[in-house]
Amino acid sequence: MADLQTVRRNQPPQMSYSDKGSLKYESWMDRWIGARETALDWVTGSRQGDVLNTDQSESVLKTGMDPGAVLKRALDQIGLTAMDEAGKRVNYNVLRASPAYAAFRRDSAAVLRSFNPDSLATRAESLAFWINLYNALVIDGVITFGIQHSITEIHLGLLTFFRSAAYIVGGQRVSLDDIEHGILRGNRGHPFLPEPHFSSNDARLAWAISPADPRIHFALNCASRSCPPIQVYTPEKLDAQLDLAARSFVDSSVKIDPAHNRMVISRIFRWYEIDFRGRKGVVDFLITHLPDDQRRAWLVEHRSSLRLHYAPYDWGLNN
Repeated sequence: MADLQTVRRNQPPQMSYSDKGSLKYESWMDRWIGARETALDWVTGSRQGDVLNTDQSESVLKTGMDPGAVLKRALDQIGLTAMDEAGKRVNYNVLRASPAYAAFRRDSAAVLRSFNPDSLATRAESLAFWINLYNALVIDGVITFGIQHSITEIHLGLLTFFRSAAYIVGGQRVSLDDIEHGILRGNRGHPFLPEPHFSSNDARLAWAISPADPRIHFALNCASRSCPPIQVYTPEKLDAQLDLAARSFVDSSVKIDPAHNRMVISRIFRWYEIDFRGRKGVVDFLITHLPDDQRRAWLVEHRSSLRLHYAPYDWGLNN
């Protein structure tokens, strides 16, 4: 597999602003992103010093263990302790008091503080690490913030949760939004906020993974009932795991409505349509990942005339 640093050197810059103009434009864009982030922090009450992995235990930091492997083992134990077999439900009350969660807080979350993501040698290692970290951070956020019914229940709901749930990784604060939009989506930016997520002088931009793989949207779980299930991802099996995640999600969520010449699909496809390269890309993705059944046959036959209907998203807690 290609070395990740080689891949980065051979690909276009992450959301390069030079495509839109000069260094003057880049400077203006950086100022805009900085002002946007400051305003959002003020509105949501998120502070850059607020993180969930405050433990800096020397015994942990001296282990020298691979954080990706530690994180994987922690998620495996959390799964055995408090998740159903499908990864769709989490018993947060059981998990909160469990040795598995205590070990995660003590070991996995703490060791991240000194870990340098630049050491992730391949694209697969980087993707697996950040996907697993995202899912672990969501679980930690639900417990730490005392979420009972939905991540929308806190002040300003989704906006606050995804910005406030954050860890220090390699000396940098990374929130759920930072991981998803800045890193995993190649700095494409939040679908409801204009322009890239990271500015050109943000140190975290070096961790952005480009080009983005749209299958990540079926690997990330945001503690809600309409989310894809939680799985633990490994670099060695990543491509097969992402493909299975996409196929399973599409199979379980896509419905046809011939009477109205429409196909009902997850709202994920609407929010992140750009990641699928537009409506045509969404339809192509569905055709590729649907099983060989009547839905796929109907979609192939009606692809040029059908309407896509996006199902309501259930933000109820996945407990």
